[in-house]
Amino acid sequence: MTKFFAGLLVALVSVGCFAGAVQAKSYSKAVQSHCQADYKKYCGDYGLETTGLRSCMDRNGKRLAKSCVRALVQSGETTQAYVKRRKN
Repeated sequence: MTKFFAGLLVALVSVGCFAGAVQAKSYSKAVQSHCQADYKKYCGDYGLETTGLRSCMDRNGKRLAKSCVRALVQSGETTQAYVKRRKN
């Protein structure tokens, strides 16, 4: 029984580490680089890959640096058409 729990613990830790590694790499290097300051300034209270973060970035879209918006468009996080609609 102890071997079963030890094996289960190892499996859960392995899955958790793998999931964390996948989550951390989900944003492109360009987005990480160009949006870091905006993330910290406007949305730093939200975890990465959360709906709260996406909502926060959307709410602050007009304040985001042009390089951040460009990186978000190029990485497929948003579209240029959506950005243009938001400007109006």
